[in-house]
Order: sequence, then structure tokens, then C-alpha cells
Amino acid sequence: MAGKPINPTLKMALELGPIILFFVGYLKFRDQSFLIGGTAYDGFILVTAAFVPLIALSSFILWRLTGHLSKMQIATVVLVTVFGGLSVWLNDDRFFKMKPTMIYLLFGGVLGFGLLRGQSYLKFVMEEALALRNEGWMILTKRLTAFFIGLAVLNEVIWRTQSTDTWVYFKTFGLTAAVFLFFMTQAGVLSRYAIEEEGEDAA
Repeated sequence: MAGKPINPTLKMALELGPIILFFVGYLKFRDQSFLIGGTAYDGFILVTAAFVPLIALSSFILWRLTGHLSKMQIATVVLVTVFGGLSVWLNDDRFFKMKPTMIYLLFGGVLGFGLLRGQSYLKFVMEEALALRNEGWMILTKRLTAFFIGLAVLNEVIWRTQSTDTWVYFKTFGLTAAVFLFFMTQAGVLSRYAIEEEGEDAA
């Protein structure tokens, strides 16, 4: 089910808005400390506490408008809630920094499990958006599996070895750019294994 169409700008705002607001909030509060209930919380934890309900709300609005959320979107909201909640509850930013690792390991693991069974689970998710022959789906799935695992490893390296500032920039811009560039570089596979429309065959 693809869901009801909505304005592309609104869709992008709902998907990227929480991430952008997290980044802006972090820049504003990163050097501040807040005493709440006798416990001191730094700006990162405070912004994380705001980000969790914000992404849940934006996803709910997207679902209400389209009648559909992808399994990836649902998994992302769940993991953000779990790891963001742990960071706030335990006042420890490491849990939230682990969240991208868990997300990409989950996606890569699911796709990899499908490959072991000789199937492309990516096809089940994206076949309404892309018309590819099975060979194309398998190639794209193998590459995306490796890509997700690579992002998980990279996130671990960044948050464990670099400053929080560096990780926030990486999460906000680096991961988004990496996903965009990955699909841009797959143009050859998408064109080589595309299924032509019947009208094009007749022409």
C-alpha cells in the first residue's frame, strides 16, 4: 500500500523537520545545563527529550495524511523512542548516539536475511516505486545491505572517537548525504534492469 498522495514539500517537512529542529536545538543549548528535579541535564539530553515526541508526532501526522507508514519509518520511530528514552532516563547521551547503529544494523540484517533465503525484501518495500527485473533487485539489495552495515560501523567509529559536535553534524548532514549519494550512484543498475512499460515496448 503506497498511501494517499500528499504535497511533496509537506512530506519532506514532516520527514526532515524533526532532524533539522534537533540540529538547531542542539546548537542553541549545547553549552547549557538544566537542573530538573535535582538532576543536571546538558543541552544534548534536553534536545533529545524534545526530539523523541517530535518525531513521533510528525510520523503520526504523516500517517493521518497518507494512511500509510513504511516498515522502515515505523522501525525508526520505535528505535528513536527506545534509545532516546534511555538517554533521557539514564542521563547518558551514548544510548541516543547508538541509535543510528541499531537502525542500520536492523535494516541491513533484515535485507541480509532475505538474501540468504534468495529473496529481495527491498523489492517488497519499493516495488511500487521502482519497476526492476529480479536480477536488478538482487544487485541493489546486496549493495544496500553492505551500505547499511558500513553506515552502522561508521556511526560507531564517529561517536566513540569524535566529539559530540562532530557526531551531530555527521548525523544531520553526513548520513543524509550518504544515503542520497548511494542511490545516485545506483543509476546504472536502475536503468540496466528497468522493466519497460508496455507502451514503450510497442514503440
